[in-house]
Amino acid sequence: MKTKAALSINTVRQSQFPISLFAVFWGTLLLMSGVHMGLLILANRLHWSELVQTVIPMIYWALVAADLTLYTRWQVKRNYEEPMKEFAKATSKVARGDFSVYVPPLHTMDRQDYLDVMITDFNKMVEELGSIETLKTDFFSNVSHEIKTPLAVIHNNAELLNRDGVTEARRKEYTENILHATRRLSNLITNMLKLNKLEKQVIKPVPQPYDVCAQLCECALQFEAVWDKKNIEFVAEIEDRAVIWADAGLLDLVWTNLLSNAMKFTPPGGTVSITQTSDAESVTVCVSDTGCGMEEAVVKHIFDKFYQGDSSHATEGNGLGLSLVQRILELSDGAISVRSVPGQGSAFTVRLPVSPHREDEAS
Repeated sequence: MKTKAALSINTVRQSQFPISLFAVFWGTLLLMSGVHMGLLILANRLHWSELVQTVIPMIYWALVAADLTLYTRWQVKRNYEEPMKEFAKATSKVARGDFSVYVPPLHTMDRQDYLDVMITDFNKMVEELGSIETLKTDFFSNVSHEIKTPLAVIHNNAELLNRDGVTEARRKEYTENILHATRRLSNLITNMLKLNKLEKQVIKPVPQPYDVCAQLCECALQFEAVWDKKNIEFVAEIEDRAVIWADAGLLDLVWTNLLSNAMKFTPPGGTVSITQTSDAESVTVCVSDTGCGMEEAVVKHIFDKFYQGDSSHATEGNGLGLSLVQRILELSDGAISVRSVPGQGSAFTVRLPVSPHREDEAS
């Protein structure tokens, strides 16, 4: 990026008034001086009075000065004043929240000057601001929807509970619905706070050496009741021990989210597997399932906030889990990749470095 920036600066025209303008002025003044000498010779031949010979050259040079002033004024107005007025109007629109503004550059790419560069950067800035505004609008829209849904469930079931003559079975059903909705709302708020803190780096990883194999086993056992209830075959191929240097608390969220998604999208009788391998430099963990799988268009957006590719499971999550996973792995110098086939299942592969960077070790 630095090289491209340096090249662009070197190719920018340095001034709106190049050396050729000096040649124009110089040639004009020489020509005007020749005309002046001609007037003097003519005045001598015609024997004009001294007053006339003095006044006429003064009037002549006044006209020359006026012409040069008007020409310079036209150049400044065309090259600076008018573009800056348009630029000022554009910035005023942006300040009022209009991010559809576009200011056309003054010259082509091969004749760009610094004003063109400034206008180009301004257009890029407005485009980015427009994208951020769209993301903010989408974010609030998604948050409102995600909060509104469980609140509606709580409100409706609370009204049903308040009715007379509700049977004990119905009462338990309504209570369970309220509890499920409150848990979902609590998870949403918790994930939003965690993601916000991670993005603002309020939460910073505290790397320590620990056994990731033991952690994977503990996380998997948390879902034993789920795979028993759905009759899912759970397969684990994990080494006896693999020590990595990372924040165990944050990576616990990674494994829990990946396993939770695998269990959620795998139908009864399916298979969920977790595979772990390691070498001298990294540890690789793959969580795969035989669930519904995803189309390529869905895979491109699964790490976006609030995105849920399968609407049939929308009530079971809030679309923040994988965003949280991706952010944690970014902070842990790790990476995640996805392989999915519709109707056959998905596989999420996480790769983590065994040890921190050398500069981290030195510090």
